[in-house]
Amino acid sequence: MKPAVPSISRISSQLKEISMPTPDTASLPSLPTLPTPLALSTATTLGQLADETPDVMTLHTQDAFRMFTGRAADSQTKAPAIPGGRRFAAVLKSIWYLSANDNPYADWILIRVYQSLVTIRAQMAQAICVREAEFEGLRRKGLSLSVLSSRSPATVALGFRSPYGYATAEAIVEFDYHVRMVKTLVLKDRLSDGDGRAAIREVGRGLRALFLEPIRWERLLLREEMLPLSRSDFLPGADDLARQRMHIAVTLFGEVPRAVFTGDDAPRHSQRRITPTAAELRLLRQASLSIAAQPEPATPPTGQLL
Repeated sequence: MKPAVPSISRISSQLKEISMPTPDTASLPSLPTLPTPLALSTATTLGQLADETPDVMTLHTQDAFRMFTGRAADSQTKAPAIPGGRRFAAVLKSIWYLSANDNPYADWILIRVYQSLVTIRAQMAQAICVREAEFEGLRRKGLSLSVLSSRSPATVALGFRSPYGYATAEAIVEFDYHVRMVKTLVLKDRLSDGDGRAAIREVGRGLRALFLEPIRWERLLLREEMLPLSRSDFLPGADDLARQRMHIAVTLFGEVPRAVFTGDDAPRHSQRRITPTAAELRLLRQASLSIAAQPEPATPPTGQLL
């Protein structure tokens, strides 16, 4: 089974946009004035949908701003780079594009990362609810406290080209509010300095670990020789290069879950636009996902595969 998919050259060109994208600036073309609705033609060309106004994110704390921007490597101190939300969103955008090629590993990492992001956001939401309850309890007693905010907050223009970028931005904003709540409670003697730092560090550590996870997947899956990787590489009749790609992916990342391979478990957002026939779905359910049951591929030519 080899369903029609976008050309590898097209996907490859899209994947070159690894840095944070900028919004489309082209305006929508104006349509001619039509005398009556009956004058509309099926050939009428509509402009591409675009944001009416720029999307922005406002951050009040250095903690959240650094969480979004990350940290560049320092050659003098030998400090390694720390990826932030911006890099994380760019990586997910690239993998999201790659899912258009029916790549099961692209789907798998998108599912895993989004589930982890949802879990972290739920933890933040729970912590915020507890803090807000403290504020409400004080208000009922007669003490009304306001949450700290910056006199000069940072406004970051967003131009993400994937839904995962906006999911990341929302998590960063929630982290910013969490930090503001904690620092308010420290300043107003509801938390000790140590407890406040620990509350911020606990959530921050989870976000940074999450930002690191998809980068190693990107480094392999976006290699030129691995871009054609698709579900058809696992099926009987796959050629030697396909088996090589399949062996490399399984060796480095493990066996893709069957539900992801068949499409029963799909990412929240995917570029995959394939609906298998009953016969094709039967092949997907019967295909071996283990390299132990696959014919050993020939040694890859020098300079082609890993």
